[in-house]
Amino acid sequence: MSTPLLEVEDLRVTFPTPTGPFRAVRGVSFSLGRERLGIVGESGSGKSVTGRSILRLLPPHARVEAKRLSFDGRDLLTASPREMRALRGSRISLVMQDPKYSLNPVMRVGEQIAEAVRDKGAGARRRAMEMLEAVRIRDPERVFNLYPHEVSGGMGQRIMIAMMLAPEPDLLIADEPTSALDVTVQMQVLAILDDLVAKRGMGLIFISHDLDLVSSFCDRVLVMYGGRVMEERHARDLRQATHPYTQGLLDSLPRIDDDRAELPTLKRDPAWLKD
Repeated sequence: MSTPLLEVEDLRVTFPTPTGPFRAVRGVSFSLGRERLGIVGESGSGKSVTGRSILRLLPPHARVEAKRLSFDGRDLLTASPREMRALRGSRISLVMQDPKYSLNPVMRVGEQIAEAVRDKGAGARRRAMEMLEAVRIRDPERVFNLYPHEVSGGMGQRIMIAMMLAPEPDLLIADEPTSALDVTVQMQVLAILDDLVAKRGMGLIFISHDLDLVSSFCDRVLVMYGGRVMEERHARDLRQATHPYTQGLLDSLPRIDDDRAELPTLKRDPAWLKD
């Protein structure tokens, strides 16, 4: 069996608050190979904090602990700031949900993609143009010279994805990467990600609220609630989930052929939050 690309064991993230410490992530454990891992759950379940913890992109006051947090055999908890800067972008990339807060507002989008390649001259520009074409942006030459405020939300999201994929990372953490895209472009972007996982052997953590999308696109799924993993299943078997929380999420999804007058309300058991 091959060595996992990423290993997370008993990850815990705590934030100080005026009313006491808030435990945003509580004992999350999983491993990731060259595959697509989906993380689903409600807002506030700890999905994004888990993803940012891997790259150590949380505020300084956040307390991050784990029995093991390693990437390709390297301990991320003890890595120096310089080592983490070398990993970010080149080997581990993060696609954030809202490009308005991720792109530099005073820098042309093409230059930002070229900068991600960490190259100079025509090679970087050519790679940036290739990535704009890869995410199905029409007239990439024109878009290359635009500023972030001159593009739509959906186009900004595709530019962000292009920038993160340009260095061809070994691990991509995608936090709601298709939320601002229409269905057609969404499928195109997923096809690009799928191709990178299948052909280049990239690992992918796909964070989303969309259970149907995750179950059809990913290989495995983690279901999170209250900072904990409630259930882990093969994506194809998500409909056969046994945990009441996962069942509640699935039951609350609207269906075209659904004849229910009202969608059921998800009932939460306080016992789910106990360690």
